[in-house]
Amino acid sequence: MSTELARRDFLARLAGGVAAASLAPATALGATERVRPRLPHLSLVGEDEAYWKAVRDQFPLRAGFIYLNAANLAPSPYLVSDTVADLTREIDREMSQQNRGKFSGLREYARTALAQHLGADPDEIAITRNTTEGNNTVVNGINLGPGDEVVIWDQNHPTNNVAWEVRAERYGFTVKKVKTPPAAAQPSDLAAPFLAALTPRTKVLSITHISSSSGVALPARELCAAARQRGILTLLDGAQSFGSVVVNLRDIGCDFYAGSAHKWFMGPRETGVLFVRKERQAALWPQMVGIGWQSAKDHGARKFETLGQRDDGAVSALGKAADFHATIGRERIDARVRELATRLKSGLQQRVPGIKFHTPVDSSMSAGIVIFALPKMDNAEGAKVLYEKNQITCAVSGGDFAGLRFAPHIYVSMQDIDKAVDAVVSLAANPPVAAAKAG
Repeated sequence: MSTELARRDFLARLAGGVAAASLAPATALGATERVRPRLPHLSLVGEDEAYWKAVRDQFPLRAGFIYLNAANLAPSPYLVSDTVADLTREIDREMSQQNRGKFSGLREYARTALAQHLGADPDEIAITRNTTEGNNTVVNGINLGPGDEVVIWDQNHPTNNVAWEVRAERYGFTVKKVKTPPAAAQPSDLAAPFLAALTPRTKVLSITHISSSSGVALPARELCAAARQRGILTLLDGAQSFGSVVVNLRDIGCDFYAGSAHKWFMGPRETGVLFVRKERQAALWPQMVGIGWQSAKDHGARKFETLGQRDDGAVSALGKAADFHATIGRERIDARVRELATRLKSGLQQRVPGIKFHTPVDSSMSAGIVIFALPKMDNAEGAKVLYEKNQITCAVSGGDFAGLRFAPHIYVSMQDIDKAVDAVVSLAANPPVAAAKAG
């Protein structure tokens, strides 16, 4: 069969709903195999909208719903959610230590898959519950005291910002907060304020890879290299880069990296990842010490995940999430996310007079998050109209970057993006205002 005929055959079978997907190893544990649309083989279907329609079909999203909030919470594909459900039922079927012993192997498979996804070694990966836990493990695990200094970004999430300030109150070190220019022309403009803030007293540079507040992507590789040359440790908050863009931690050169699986990684909820470079593991104190500490403390980053009873089904399904990304391809996902964001920015620029972007239009300084403001519109009311009238879900951004935040992922089509632009055009023509408060 020719490639084109095979492609047509696949699309015909997909439309008919007759393709099935295996859930191994979940089915190997006694789960019932389900009929799901099969993810197409990349040699049969090109990177066109038919392909991405097949990708969307991997998710249980309701028809007509346009979900633009991956920066907060993303759906899991059937491959992941079914695995979580099947493994959870497997525990409930028999919760003996003997039966649960299988989860150690599945957890190690997930660790290896995460390491491959992030460009790290398995012994450098701890499976945590979210970015918050990873950030706080680092914040509370580094030896700091009076005379020391930590440099942070004012756009950091509170877990990589307020957490440092709270610890500084207790231990007496200094926290220096850096502000970047709101309209940077190039990545070096973003790096300059951080480089100027570093001093001989600086022990840690703690930054965010991609800001959830503005959508700005920092030049992490350059900043980590500059810190390393000065003997400064680096923590990179990857909540908005883990799963959305290609991340190679060996290339970036940070000492620590934290991410959540429930956002762009589209993995099980309440699971996450913490990367601790081998050279830094001995000096980083664990935030929690629980059952398994004695065996974990000599096995790399595992000593940072002795957190007590875990959701074994969710932790094990992390491996399936990594498999899903690998099947599509990290580079392909990165390109698609940027393509969606670029089309969104372009459409809004061309059709909405007076729109203000907080996110750089240049993709070298941004990724999948797009934050913008409309003149005279109450943002909360605007988001409400988008949901109730257009079945579009987005987030409301506040503070210096007040506006609407759109974060499209691979389950969003170009047609969805165009519909979202149309909806924003309507908002701009008749901007909703805040309802008057009674009394």
